[in-house]
Amino acid sequence: MSQVRAKDRGFSVRAIGGTYVVLLGMNLEKTACQGLKGFAIHRTDHTEDEAFWLEGMKTFAETDPGFPPGSRHKTKDHPIQDFMWSDYSAKPGHSYTYRVLALKGSPAELETFREVSVDIDTESPEGGDHNVFFNRGATATQEYARRFGNRKPGTQGGEADPAWKWLSRGAYEAILEFVSRAQGTGWGLRVSAYEFRQAGVAQAFREACDRGVDVRILYDAGKDFPRDENRATVATAGLEAVCTERIPRPAALSHNKFIVLLKGEKPQAVLLGSTNFSDGGIFGQSNVVHIIDNEDVAAAYLAYWNALATNPERKTLAPQLTEARTIPGEDEDGTIGIFSPRNALDALDFYAGLAGKTKDALFMTFAFGMHDLFAAVYKDGAAPLRYAMFETPLGPGVSAEKRAAALQAFTDLRKMPENQFAVGSHVSINSLDRWLDEELTGLNSHVKYVHTKYMLIDPLGQRPIVVTGSANFSAASSNKNDENMVVIRGNQRVADIYLGEYMRLWEHYAFREWLAREKKPTVALKEPWHLDSTDRWWGRHFGDTPLSRKRDYFAA
Repeated sequence: MSQVRAKDRGFSVRAIGGTYVVLLGMNLEKTACQGLKGFAIHRTDHTEDEAFWLEGMKTFAETDPGFPPGSRHKTKDHPIQDFMWSDYSAKPGHSYTYRVLALKGSPAELETFREVSVDIDTESPEGGDHNVFFNRGATATQEYARRFGNRKPGTQGGEADPAWKWLSRGAYEAILEFVSRAQGTGWGLRVSAYEFRQAGVAQAFREACDRGVDVRILYDAGKDFPRDENRATVATAGLEAVCTERIPRPAALSHNKFIVLLKGEKPQAVLLGSTNFSDGGIFGQSNVVHIIDNEDVAAAYLAYWNALATNPERKTLAPQLTEARTIPGEDEDGTIGIFSPRNALDALDFYAGLAGKTKDALFMTFAFGMHDLFAAVYKDGAAPLRYAMFETPLGPGVSAEKRAAALQAFTDLRKMPENQFAVGSHVSINSLDRWLDEELTGLNSHVKYVHTKYMLIDPLGQRPIVVTGSANFSAASSNKNDENMVVIRGNQRVADIYLGEYMRLWEHYAFREWLAREKKPTVALKEPWHLDSTDRWWGRHFGDTPLSRKRDYFAA
């Protein structure tokens, strides 16, 4: 099961299983919280017959063992002081039992006050009509520093660097496996790519051609970047004969990242998402590879590819796509594609309408700033809990004279108790006591952190909505660029996977951004950052506060 809830004497735990993430929402009646020191979590992996206490990095001052930076500590001795915790070491397709203990007493003599166990199965990335692969998406992490020493991946001793596989987390392998499904003569692959400059992916298409597969590739050639690197990759792989340069007119981006699989000219499946075919896209910035095994959806993507293949101008293409691919209705379940450019901002209006109407929870990513339509949603929307994750607070189009006002508007939004914002960042040396320095791997030249483009509406509800694809939630993505999105309604498995990955990255960046905004970050060196042995920590999780809203939502 991907969602489970258990309760005992006013103490409840809700578990939500993704692929590599299990979210745990705890709740304890406020009247029972006096003296609460936090939560200890024990995990039993029934698939691998393994059991241990989950660990954290903060300690009580009274019982701090004085371990070196980067060390972790069992939560039974140094508990979690939050009503939500995430297990990011979970593995796909595993069966787990989580024992969650509410602890009281003193730091030196912690006692179990309440205990609840939940049994949960994580999802496999492959399953049903949707296979979903999120890359690591955070190269600047404590775990990367521990494993690989903050170096840029390369080769070691003639063998492939294991850092690549760790960063890929299955995304790279999923792309190669999808291409390999085209077995030979009678099979086809139709590719539309903004960046086509990853050597391994290009080689996979070369090998497909050699097997007799009918391969045809469109790649963006509107500007020097990525045109010149795309051309170089195509030439190195010997793919010139199967490639066409796409030049959107007027000036825009051919921003797609999708592959259609055909057998006997009949569409079988489509690979889509936010992942450019580049080292940075696959192994660096946060991205998703989403494969849909549905002939109708694949047929819609093939029709879109065919429309692009003649390199039409916008004045021809936009009316064609607007008429052929209408905006889905409110009651249409299943998976529906939306393609750009369109005549107007109808796609963007549709997404903003969905976001503004939900009365439960909203989760969105913004790689290039927040459009005014969504700023209005985060100001006046109906959802009591609204998450947003950003690459940077403002998009690249904000002029210098408008920057101060735009930053103030961003700050005003994030102060609202309904809104929870996080901006990409990493831990610099001397920022925090016991933490390791984090450095970017250098794989990304344009976007360092958040590159995904998706929206989750009521993901824990009866009819969740996932919107995902290549399109940033911007005006250009609706009426100028070549873009694709899918709207997936009523698929709880897909929603659970996306929510788990969203919260993994949101928690990662929220803490690092907070640390970067601290006025005196080096204070932590002189006075280690410890757990709170008083009742102040849990008091912030009640009342009309952001932490209280998070507790209410995830603990159900």
